[in-house]
Amino acid sequence: MPWVIAVGGLTLWEIVCIAFKVPVFILPPPTAVFASILKWWPQLLSNAGQTLMTTLIGFVLAIVVGVVLGVVVGSYRTVYKGVYPLLIGFESIPKVAVVPLLVIWFGIGTVPAIITSFLIAFFPIMVNVSTGIASVENELRDVLRSLGASTYDIVMKVGIPRALPYFFASLKVAMTVSFVGSIIAETVGSNNGIGHLIIVAGSRFDVPLMFAGLIVTSAMGVMMYAIALAIERRALAWARD
Repeated sequence: MPWVIAVGGLTLWEIVCIAFKVPVFILPPPTAVFASILKWWPQLLSNAGQTLMTTLIGFVLAIVVGVVLGVVVGSYRTVYKGVYPLLIGFESIPKVAVVPLLVIWFGIGTVPAIITSFLIAFFPIMVNVSTGIASVENELRDVLRSLGASTYDIVMKVGIPRALPYFFASLKVAMTVSFVGSIIAETVGSNNGIGHLIIVAGSRFDVPLMFAGLIVTSAMGVMMYAIALAIERRALAWARD
């Protein structure tokens, strides 16, 4: 069904562009976009590799920090009350406003893109993990404590397994927004990457190439989503039995 909808949408897009004679520099038809992909394939491939690398590094860092912070925040109410409002305030800051500071601190290149990808991706992971651990009922905690379980035992043997569905749900969100972070940083402070390619194409009014960059980014996002879904099905098979 997704393939049918995609092909139908592209066909309708092509028909509308031809029927209304839409200029290519405003909305190129899919044929022009795919022709641009074939023409600029080496450049698209190298820039996509750069974007994918920065996104994966930022995403892995977001998983590590998000899981650790989520476990701590979800396990201790004092930490939750003290840290969570600060995290909400930080998350409310538009990350595009942080990128110029990162460029000043770390220079133009890969590091600002990695940090921006991390900053955008870690929050949904942290929130979902902490929610999953905090969802352990107080009655169950009391029973486990009466049986001699420590807070560490409760978190490791009950809280983390309870949080796994929340964790994998957050991965699907975090991996898509991590691409957003990388591309935002590349449009501001990088000499390569899909974001930089789109800016360069826009300066030349090469709209088909801009759409080509968007399609390549979308394909990478779908690929990462499919990988996460496969890992989720394997890791959470016990939850469906």
